[in-house]
Amino acid sequence: MLSMYPACFFKEEQGYSVIFPDLDLATCGETINEAMAMAIDCLAGRLRWLRQDGEPLPEPSPMNSIKLTAVAKELEIEPQEAFVNIVSVDVEAYAKEHFDKSVKKTLIIPEWLNAAALEMNLNLSQVLQEALLAKVQAR
Repeated sequence: MLSMYPACFFKEEQGYSVIFPDLDLATCGETINEAMAMAIDCLAGRLRWLRQDGEPLPEPSPMNSIKLTAVAKELEIEPQEAFVNIVSVDVEAYAKEHFDKSVKKTLIIPEWLNAAALEMNLNLSQVLQEALLAKVQAR
């Protein structure tokens, strides 16, 4: 299912800032193409997170109701080059490709450790994922 939300794109000295007024969400990119790609990624991530937490999705505002000057004033920036654009994403398809996609890794462990893991019926992929996640989150 396609989700669509208006986003404000602001040209700045070093690229573009992107603001989703309905979602209290922002991202950026060095080029307009990078800013759009980041906007799609950011939108997909926020909507997925809201769904996973059982939160209601905010209703997208009509594009013509977004006032760039008001958004810029709130951000304390000057809207020299700015525009509103609809950013759309199929959250589930995007998540499968970018968030949930698994990659195969080959690893080497001592034989005795493998035997002990097999004896305990451990899922080595799951154990590795849990250990890596703990390391990454502790960072």
